[in-house]
Parts: sequence; C-alpha cells; structure tokens
Amino acid sequence: MKKTTSILLIYTGGTIGMIKDAETGALRNFDFDQLLDKIPELKLLDCSIASTSFEKPLDSSNMQPEHWAQMCRIIAENYDKYDGFVILHGSDTMSYSASALSFMLENLSKPVIFTGSQLPIGDLRTDAKENLITATQLASLHKRGKPVLKEVCLYFEYKLYRGNRTTKDSAEYFEAFTSPNFPPLATSGVHLQVFEKNLLRTKKKTLLVHEKLDTHILIVHLFPGISAELLRKNMEEPMVKGILLKTYGTGNAPSEEWFIDLLKNLLKRGIPIVNVTQCSTGSVQMGNYETSTSLKKIGVVSGKDITTEAAVTKMMYLLAQDLTLTVFKTIFETSIRGEIS
Repeated sequence: MKKTTSILLIYTGGTIGMIKDAETGALRNFDFDQLLDKIPELKLLDCSIASTSFEKPLDSSNMQPEHWAQMCRIIAENYDKYDGFVILHGSDTMSYSASALSFMLENLSKPVIFTGSQLPIGDLRTDAKENLITATQLASLHKRGKPVLKEVCLYFEYKLYRGNRTTKDSAEYFEAFTSPNFPPLATSGVHLQVFEKNLLRTKKKTLLVHEKLDTHILIVHLFPGISAELLRKNMEEPMVKGILLKTYGTGNAPSEEWFIDLLKNLLKRGIPIVNVTQCSTGSVQMGNYETSTSLKKIGVVSGKDITTEAAVTKMMYLLAQDLTLTVFKTIFETSIRGEIS
C-alpha cells in the first residue's frame, strides 16, 4: 500500500545519531542509510521516510549560523519533494537552532521538527527511539490533505513545542526542554493529542529563505556589583551592532546615571538594546517599577516574554536587514513567528 506522506530526516549530529561500537564501546556516528533496519518501528508509520546527513556530523556545541543555513538549504532544495522534515540535532543548542530556523524560513507551510535524545540510539534505556518515531509521526500528520503543523517545532519526551519558545532545562533528565511561556502544541500518550488552538496560523505563500544573519551581538547579564568600566569597554566596542540586556524580574535594571547614560549613548549611535528578563518564566513589562521606567523612556526594546535563544536569533535575523532603530524596535516587539505573546 502506498504511503500517504513523505518525510525527510536530516541528521546534523548529536547523541541521537550515535551507537556504541561493539568492539571498543566508544560512541560513533550511526549509519543513517541503515536507519529502517535499526529502527524497524518506523516502517509501521503511514509515511515514506528518506534520510540525509551532514557530511561531517557535529556535536551541537559546535553548531554555528552557517550550519543553520545548511539546514535551510537542504529543506529548500527538498521542499517540494517531501511533506515534512525531521531534524536530528544535539540537545545542547537545539533551542537556538529551532529558533533560528523559525526566522530564516519565512512562509513555512510544512512541519520542520527538531528532536534528539539524552542517550545514544543503541543504549538499552535510550529515549532516542521514542523521540524519533513520534517526531516523524507528528511531521506526517495531515488533515483534509494539508499538513497539521506548519511551523518549526521541537519534540522531546512526549511533548511537542513551538521551537522558538523552548529552552533546554536539564542535562540530567529525559524531559530536557521546557516552553516557559507557551503551552505545548501536542502531547504524546496513549493517543497523540494536538492542541489546534496553539498552532501557528499561516497563509500559503512561497517559501523564502533568509540565510544572512548578523552575529555581532553582545549579551549583558546584569548582577549586583557589575563593573561600569568593563561594561563601557565591552558595550562601546565598535564591532557591537546589537545588545541583549538580561535584566531582573519584569525588566528592571540599575537606575544609576552612568548606566542610563551609557545605554542612551549607544541608542543614539543606532545600536538596538533589547530588554530580556533573567527569569525563566514571565515577561518584561517596562514601566511597572521605577527601575525600568528610564529604560522605556530612552527607547530600549522590550523583549516581552521571549526566550534568550529566540531573542539572540531574532536579533541576528533583523540586524542583517539593516533596519532603522525605530523599525527594528517595532518588528522586534511584534510576534512574527509566534515567538512572543
């Protein structure tokens, strides 16, 4: 019987694609040409599956924007051949990659689902098989001949999240990821349950791929006693084109004159400064407290409830477009891929 949908698996590297060598016991990359032989359960899914791999699989700690562009090219080149894409990726930087691709793939009308594992695919207690099988099944879901999912997602340990809402929360447990400010898109139990009200609504348009990103970004994590001299030296570095300011609570920061003047001068130079909370949940709400009123007044951009990973990649995406400070602020504070509430 002909399979109803076709899925392309893209292996970039990471724990999920490794097995223990029978002789040495060392982890080595899995041969994805033999994928269906090693995971026969995939054959039971109502979809045909093909696979491709980076020529040199990467530990996700080595993931760079050029590798995001490589993933985008693979998807673009195969966009009309497949109904969905599953990207196998190391977990450490998966939220950065999922966030980046959400911005780089404009007008996406098919699922792109990131997944990985905490244990190798050949390990007796591995979480790799369930993550891979369910991610593939979710990518193949159709309703009235159209994909159910039309965005970049991340599936891990029974939950499907919007990719640009995730952050890695644990290096120890199988439930490695959370989506602190947005509910799951689907859950996997006895049945797959898709929460349609949470899905991104998109109009079918031609896929646009934005490979160009500007990485000249500085992240400043505030803490009591932070050095004024060090801040000036780093923030006024000529190569810096954008700054993420990780503030306290709902977006609060020191109200000392030297600090506000430093930010004001950077903004006058056209350097966007985005206010992102250090808290794992919640939102920046400048003006709620006196310590954030000055930030709002001088034109600091509100990151609202965006994750750090999405803020970094959204800034890279927008900086590459050479926008004015006013336009940058307007777009950053607007949800363009479901990244903020």
